[in-house]
Amino acid sequence: MLYIQHYATPPGFDDLLMASDGEVLTGLSFCGSRDESRFIGQKEEKDLPVFQATVRWLDIYFSGRQPDFTPAYRLDGLTPFRREVFGIMERIPFGQLMTYGALAHLIAGHRGQGRMSAQAVGGAVGWNPICIIVPCHRVIGANGNLTGYGGGLRNKIALLRLEGIAV
Repeated sequence: MLYIQHYATPPGFDDLLMASDGEVLTGLSFCGSRDESRFIGQKEEKDLPVFQATVRWLDIYFSGRQPDFTPAYRLDGLTPFRREVFGIMERIPFGQLMTYGALAHLIAGHRGQGRMSAQAVGGAVGWNPICIIVPCHRVIGANGNLTGYGGGLRNKIALLRLEGIAV
């Protein structure tokens, strides 16, 4: 069974939809975004401890601070490549950015390869089922270009501004 709960964001953001298997967070997406389509099928609105922890985390985040804890979550369907991308992406600090190219360069270095496709990295980043907590919004294109964002470009810009990044 898929459990869901809505989260009302501050003005300037679309609301969020949280998903869980009953134990851990398995999805966090902006309502109305293309990412919300991941929550199709049978679902039940329910208050769960993991949703309460996620709400606390989001409340702190939307107040403009980096939370000092992370709600329990699971990323299903991680390929080894996605695991590498997410391992780096999860460590991008609050208020800082990384380009797809820089991320690709790090992975190429870890693998002992000369190069890695920034487009392949972009595909892995775009797959992210847990926005904000797994900070895919902090990954940008070359020369500071804001590329697509599954939660909508307007939300990406608002998230970056919330973190003090001039866009």
